[in-house]
Amino acid sequence: MRIIKLVLITISIFSAVVSHAQQKGEISETLLRDFHQSLDEIKIKALRNAVTNNDIKKLAINKTSKKNLDFYFKYKVKTSGISDQKSSGRCWLYTGLNTIKPLVIEKYDITSFEFSHTFNFFWDQLEKSNLFLEGIIASRNKGLEDRTVEWLLKNPIGDGGQWTTFADIVQKYGAVPKSIMPETHSSENTRNMSVFLKKKLKENALDLREMHHLGNSESDIRLAKNDMLKEIYKMLVINLGEPPTEFAWRYQNKDGTVGDLKSYTPKSFYDEAVGIDLSSYIMFMNDPTREYDKLYEIEFDRNMVEGYNWKYINLPAGEIKSMALESIKNNEGLYFSCDVGKFLDSKTGTLDIHNYDYNSLFDVEFGMDKKERIQSFESGSSHGMALIGVDVDENGNTTKWLLENSWGAASGYQGHLLMTDEWFDEYMFRLVVNKKYIPAKTLKILTKKAIKLPPWDPMFAPEE
Repeated sequence: MRIIKLVLITISIFSAVVSHAQQKGEISETLLRDFHQSLDEIKIKALRNAVTNNDIKKLAINKTSKKNLDFYFKYKVKTSGISDQKSSGRCWLYTGLNTIKPLVIEKYDITSFEFSHTFNFFWDQLEKSNLFLEGIIASRNKGLEDRTVEWLLKNPIGDGGQWTTFADIVQKYGAVPKSIMPETHSSENTRNMSVFLKKKLKENALDLREMHHLGNSESDIRLAKNDMLKEIYKMLVINLGEPPTEFAWRYQNKDGTVGDLKSYTPKSFYDEAVGIDLSSYIMFMNDPTREYDKLYEIEFDRNMVEGYNWKYINLPAGEIKSMALESIKNNEGLYFSCDVGKFLDSKTGTLDIHNYDYNSLFDVEFGMDKKERIQSFESGSSHGMALIGVDVDENGNTTKWLLENSWGAASGYQGHLLMTDEWFDEYMFRLVVNKKYIPAKTLKILTKKAIKLPPWDPMFAPEE
């Protein structure tokens, strides 16, 4: 159908060029007259009256799409409580912590638990600052017009991220309960803090480059960098509080028994309460613009100097679904990211490609497939959530999925989003799976040399 459509469009354009002599591509009076005459006045009048006086999204709601959707799932991870990232881009951190939160609830037999997002966010911001300044030092011989230098100065720091940034921070610094380092205004509303961190880091970058041009040694430049980081640390403490090195914590389980008050470091708490090796998890991508069954690496896409660049295996959506199904069957949630804004009905909490009928509303066909949407920058991953449920039909085929979101309990369906299997195919981009659920043939891909991709590739914007 698409080929036929393109042929018809080509013929139409050729006819217009010939009949209207559009040699220079201008919009002429003759062409405008043709546009006007092509309108169906009766249909256009009705549509214009509706659209100019109402919300486009509400007008396009497809009432028939909800008939067979319910929030019952055959397999569901046992979890409790809905978090709220507020006005911040920390979905990647919430998603990562939400995938391991059920382990704490199960271990201590408690009704609910919440990690401190502020604790890990503090270290993420400090590490990103250091990584940026190290990038400036590494590129000090290059001009400001160099693509890498330009990218660094445009992206000194941000509150977004993805699985690798979560895993590296937790592995290095550990984790603490929310009560130990609670949210602040700046952690819940990160914009203003980010503005001033960026301003200071850019100033620092120019100072480091100037030191190089004046002949200072690399060791002197790095000493200056450490003084700059001291100021960044101070700014973070003012905004977020200072992370604890030790703390005391206890819990009350479901039968009312109160545990002993114990002392922990953030790392010892993580080891006791969670204790899993996050490096045993692998990220997968469904990107039809690139070759499947290949390992890819995003250059400079991490939050630590010593951390790992973001790596992923590109696979067809069906293979990714199979691994997700096995994980959820075993009560293990997964880090999941997608283009959440597409066909989202926030009122019902559903992600369904049939939620809205824009074709009928505008009397045009929106016909791009996933590959074309990526190529034209129409679609890409924008948000991370925890994948915690799946439903199957009588033949064991997946039909719908459940996502634990981080937009608060009042958002969607009690803080969750239901995703149809079709929507998964079209708008899912990244999923992180424990190695024990990955087929041997797929694991072998990890032994191959990764294909390096640049950090400015729009497909790899951080989740927010």
